[in-house]
Amino acid sequence: MDISIVGWAHTPFGKLEGSDVESLISDVAGAAIADAGIEPAAIDGVFVGQFNGGFSEQRFPSSLPMQAVPDLRFKPAVRCENACASGSAAIYQAMDFIRAGRGRAALVIGVEKMTDTPGPQVGENLLGASYLKQEGDIPGGFAGVFGRIAQQYFQRYGDQSDALAAIAAKNHRNGVDNKLAQLRKDLGFAFCRTESEKNPFVAGPLKRTDCSPVSDGAAALVLVDADTAAALTKAVRFRASAHANDLLPMSLRDPTRFEAGEHAWAKAYAEAGLTLADLSFVETHDCFTIAELIEYETMGLAAPGQGARAILEGWVGADGKLPVNRSGGLKAKGHPVGATGVSMHVMAAMQLTGQAGALQLPKADVGAVYNMGGSAVANYVSILEAVRA
Repeated sequence: MDISIVGWAHTPFGKLEGSDVESLISDVAGAAIADAGIEPAAIDGVFVGQFNGGFSEQRFPSSLPMQAVPDLRFKPAVRCENACASGSAAIYQAMDFIRAGRGRAALVIGVEKMTDTPGPQVGENLLGASYLKQEGDIPGGFAGVFGRIAQQYFQRYGDQSDALAAIAAKNHRNGVDNKLAQLRKDLGFAFCRTESEKNPFVAGPLKRTDCSPVSDGAAALVLVDADTAAALTKAVRFRASAHANDLLPMSLRDPTRFEAGEHAWAKAYAEAGLTLADLSFVETHDCFTIAELIEYETMGLAAPGQGARAILEGWVGADGKLPVNRSGGLKAKGHPVGATGVSMHVMAAMQLTGQAGALQLPKADVGAVYNMGGSAVANYVSILEAVRA
């Protein structure tokens, strides 16, 4: 059964003073339904993606949208969690709900309020997405996890500091055009490449500019079946939706390859009947620049160990053959964990319907989203195309 995105809403990402999970949900719930052009009473189910893990004392958020949209009362509602892929988990649960015939329209909200949490606790909360028995003592929290991945990649394939700095610079440059982004300053390659007081090393070879920021924000989507979509003014169809999980301990897999991500991409290409060459752009999960580098290889853009070519030869720039993270990515747009997967799908839908404003690419026929949870443990790949814009 075809499922389409027919409406969306998105708060700015960043340090949102005076907001909490409830107010962030309120900011997007009714707005997404209105954008879809349907009545709130037509929503059959509500799915909320939130990692939380200690970021909010309100740890039971699934019914909060009902206070913002009274017509949602008595609808089934559930919170979905899969680490940094909690937003995509909520989207996929909503699609399953519709495909199972339990409803024809679903509201999906991704939300996180992180900036009220002290820095050390932020690190502790995020480290909960790793295998604590073996990885819980890694210095630097989750940055330390990806710092270790970067070290192993460097040991195998050589120093990739130029590539990481180029990825950071690209995403910061793209973020300037995104009015919703947390960081809207073009820092340039030299700043990102050079250790300084403002850009110190954080973990292993990763500097501050290699790490996505702590963020607040929410994003929402309305998903509907094909018959409902046919009557609405815009629709972005899922050509494919693939999900693959891997073993949690990094010691049991090759950290320099996101193998479950490779499985998800392969399944998505097969389901869509497409190849990488058919994609106009990709929004990928650059929680750290080393992640984006490896993801070039995961999606099949470069061979293992050759991901640096994609960035250093300009393939993934806004004017390259496959623009990656035109939104600024997690690196510049921000990474409120539970909201990220939903945000990535919103950004893709905006591109495909020609509503991306200053971010708009000249060619946006088919787009893909890769959202992952943990160190490439939960992997979601969506391939999307506009049916009507």
